[in-house]
Amino acid sequence: MANLFDYLAWRGDLSFSRSPFSPVDGLILSALSYVHLDGLVPPGPEAPVLLGRAVENYLALPPGRRGRCRCQEDIRLLQALAAAPRFARLELCACADRFVPREETQFAALTVLLGDGSAYLAFRGTDGTLVGWKEDFNLSFLDVVPAQLEAAGYVQSAAMSFPGPLRLGGHSKGGNLAVAGGALSTLKTRDRIESVWSFDGPGLNSYLMGRPGCQELLTRVRSFVPKSSVVGLLLAHEEPHTVVDSDQEGLFQHNPYSWQVLGPDFVRLEEVDAGSRLIDRTLKNWLAGLSNEQRETVADTLYELLSSGDAKTVKEALEPKNLASALRASLDADPRDLLTVAASLTRLAGAALRALQQ
Repeated sequence: MANLFDYLAWRGDLSFSRSPFSPVDGLILSALSYVHLDGLVPPGPEAPVLLGRAVENYLALPPGRRGRCRCQEDIRLLQALAAAPRFARLELCACADRFVPREETQFAALTVLLGDGSAYLAFRGTDGTLVGWKEDFNLSFLDVVPAQLEAAGYVQSAAMSFPGPLRLGGHSKGGNLAVAGGALSTLKTRDRIESVWSFDGPGLNSYLMGRPGCQELLTRVRSFVPKSSVVGLLLAHEEPHTVVDSDQEGLFQHNPYSWQVLGPDFVRLEEVDAGSRLIDRTLKNWLAGLSNEQRETVADTLYELLSSGDAKTVKEALEPKNLASALRASLDADPRDLLTVAASLTRLAGAALRALQQ
């Protein structure tokens, strides 16, 4: 079975004029947004830099001086992109990265000029930080989270800077930001959006789904999820989705490098598997049984406990010393909040049992 790297090896020498922009290209550029290219790509639209040159400069930096990298596969992606004329000659600009813990905001985006007058606005997904995950939870009870407003501003700025068609895309929360950013933009800007690509991105809440901008944009949203999707089925989706095969199991299918490719497209399946449908029913039933106030209490309480130690990422929060800090912090937490968390977890177990019986 083939993946993104095989696609780059097979088709990386074909220009976009010979082989038009494809869903696989969208996922590749969305994955590129995870790499911290601050200082190597200009923060504005002026003086864009060749993708190949930006990668060369990034890889030339000592590992300790590079921007934080999500996983080793991202480094391998950079090397493959630099070696592929299809991508190495593209230009990068408008590198944005805003991380503000006190505002519970994690936002980053990158603009890729495709050489035909169009631009691809790639929005970064959740980066593994506690702040990033907290903002994900906030999607379930806030009408609009800060990163979605940042995305709308980014789209507006791009529309003023580039005269051609706009494509918006992202993986995971980045897909949500692409859809929300487009939906929250002005009518004049929305008319410039050719397509929106969401790769296993969570849906929108009822507030955003009900906005005229969202309804207008839905016909241009291209949603892709792996066969055992969890993240990509969260919240509300009115647009149809394409199911993609993966060489991983369960939650590990969220990894874009596991998605299977055939020629210029993904290996497509008829529907998500039974496990994905079970988890989807469980989570939707669970959230439906919680008020917005209860969801907020659960998210805030867990975040405060997990960030009580030295942890900055979810992985660090699960280390023994930081779990011990969370346990100590729970002794000083409001008992009513802890009861709300316990009750919500009980409801989650009940929702899972009901889903199994359906």
